[in-house]
Amino acid sequence: MTIHQAQMPLCQRGLSQLLIIDAQERLAAAMQPEELALVVDNINRLITAAKTLGIPVIATQHYSKGLGPIIETIHANLPQTADPTEKTAFSCCTAPGFERNISLQPNRRQLIVVGMEAHICIAQTVSGLQRWGYQVFVPADGIISRNAAHKANVLERMRHSGIQVVCTESVGFEWLGDSSDAQFREVWSLFK
Repeated sequence: MTIHQAQMPLCQRGLSQLLIIDAQERLAAAMQPEELALVVDNINRLITAAKTLGIPVIATQHYSKGLGPIIETIHANLPQTADPTEKTAFSCCTAPGFERNISLQPNRRQLIVVGMEAHICIAQTVSGLQRWGYQVFVPADGIISRNAAHKANVLERMRHSGIQVVCTESVGFEWLGDSSDAQFREVWSLFK
């Protein structure tokens, strides 16, 4: 009798891109403060790890005229190359210019997706990315919705749709892969 095990994909440094969706000031004001603080910290951990490991970072902002700029602590941490794509579409995949940003790295077919709001822009974007053939990872502790039940619902939908629901720390250590990596201490210190 042959035993078959389900394949569990891991985030790979050479294949990954980090996508930060709509982490904006006015949208953040509607979130639960304690959860928001954790999500912002985790987004910044992943940005710092991505910069350390040479992983591209992409950002979007939804109707910034109404929702304001990206949260200052996140914006200040973004690489200079991460000029946010302005959008009004809920799915980044239907926003003009977005596809160009992710296709700049044609061999990077994994997208790690964080930001706001889990059940709207993130849900619609990850569905579109999946249709485009990307392998999508969503750190559950790197996304937020105004209503916790909405976030729980969309995480369940994602799990059943082949989206890899992970945690921020897992992403960082999967990118490293080995404690002998030259950047191990720098990335590990983000999660202490």
